[in-house]
Amino acid sequence: MINFKRQDQMINTPFYNVNSEVGKLESVLLHRPGKELERLTPQYLEELLFDDIPWLGRMQEEHDMFADALRQRGCKVYYYDKLLEEILKDANVKKELVQELVVFSGIDRLKEKDAILEHLLSRSPSALTEILIAGLHKSEISYREDHRSLSYYIADDYPFYINPLPNLYFTRDPGSVIGNGISINSMKTFARSREPMILSFINRFHREINTGDIPQWYDYHQSESIEGGDILVLSKTVLAIGCSARTSAVAIEKIAENLFRSGSSIEEILVIQIPFKRAYMHLDTVFTMIDRDKFTIFPGIEGDIKVFSLKNPSRKEGGLKISHRGDLNKALSKALKLNQVLIIPSGGGDKITAAREQWNDSTNTLAISPGTVVTYRRNTASNDSLRKNGVEVVEIEGSELVRGRGGPRCMSMPLKRNDIE
Repeated sequence: MINFKRQDQMINTPFYNVNSEVGKLESVLLHRPGKELERLTPQYLEELLFDDIPWLGRMQEEHDMFADALRQRGCKVYYYDKLLEEILKDANVKKELVQELVVFSGIDRLKEKDAILEHLLSRSPSALTEILIAGLHKSEISYREDHRSLSYYIADDYPFYINPLPNLYFTRDPGSVIGNGISINSMKTFARSREPMILSFINRFHREINTGDIPQWYDYHQSESIEGGDILVLSKTVLAIGCSARTSAVAIEKIAENLFRSGSSIEEILVIQIPFKRAYMHLDTVFTMIDRDKFTIFPGIEGDIKVFSLKNPSRKEGGLKISHRGDLNKALSKALKLNQVLIIPSGGGDKITAAREQWNDSTNTLAISPGTVVTYRRNTASNDSLRKNGVEVVEIEGSELVRGRGGPRCMSMPLKRNDIE
């Protein structure tokens, strides 16, 4: 259930605090790639949203360097598996999560349900955590032959009762902290639909996080999809949300209504419609904020972008106040109350270089403080262009991480940032 307790009524110091894209990053949620990546096979790449099979050992080394780079800048790093394992030590939480998992994964329709349920409930917190992330292979369940269903013999060759979550290291998408509240997002694809369920349980039951009444702006049970790569917190009062292949217009309207009627600090939402293509996927694959008044963009997409403004109307008007904004630059300047903003094209402005580096997520930057961003080292032209415009660039390796089609912003879910004065 979504809780709309006003932020100014909250007694305890909130665990979450994100009022901008660029305030100093204090804490972040990551997932270190693991066994789930080793369960990728060529025939299921498309179904599991991958274009290639990464080398896990090197991928983990690169991810560890990414986490260390954040720690060196004073950021506390939390990990999905550690938080999940901690809440599963509570027998009641474990039982509730397993019961929802069985329904969520379609296991409740199988004759083998009881054997699978018994297997899951008998696992230790660490072993169950691995199953929740790496999946459950059919060979891991033992049951009498007369308990097997017909589907066991004639169904397709898909080898899992519970599919692995190889995309979980892109922690940006399942959830988004906005102000002192959180959106538990509804994912577009079945391959990722279980990710926000896990986040929801962590949000509800982890003792360090659940320190009071936390506003929840969206719920993953909603049928309309919205993903974190499309949600940018531009300031305490302004959001940008991409309308994309993964985030629907209806979902944007729903979260806007929730934010406006709940007494959040958000006063305006800039809806940025981008082409509905997998190559772009989310708004943050083509556009990110890097300083109070600076952004980076994939050049050439400007002509395909449409910008709208959503505001909370008066009680008499009802609904949402929707207006068209013709120019992205002007829309940002007006919403942020700035004389002007600087939008820096990736690839140094060269279309061929930009297109090549876009494949390696050159615009998917993670701001760790105003004017300081984390990027992949391989995007040399884009990084040089940022530096020429006064941006400090912290480079990380990404030859294997990038194979999942995501960059530093995709791989991080900010939990707390310092407010910008």
